[in-house]
Amino acid sequence: MSIRGLAFGSLRTGKKYRLINYGDRYDFELEDILPDGDFMVKDLHTLERFRLKDTIRFGKGRDFEIREIDG
Repeated sequence: MSIRGLAFGSLRTGKKYRLINYGDRYDFELEDILPDGDFMVKDLHTLERFRLKDTIRFGKGRDFEIREIDG
C-alpha cells in the first residue's frame, strides 16, 4: 500500500490539513506536536480538540491521505 499526500513528519503547527481514512474526512488545524510523536489538532468544523492518532487507531485504509488545505 502506498500512502498518498504528506508524511506525518512534514506536518507543521498552525497549518490546516485534510486527512481521509476509511471514507472519513477530517479537516483540522495542527495546534501542537507532542513529545510522543502524536499531534494535538482542532477540527475546523466542530472546533473539537483531539489527538491525530485517534483518527488512525484502527489502521490506515486504502484511501488514507493527508493534504494541506488553504484556509
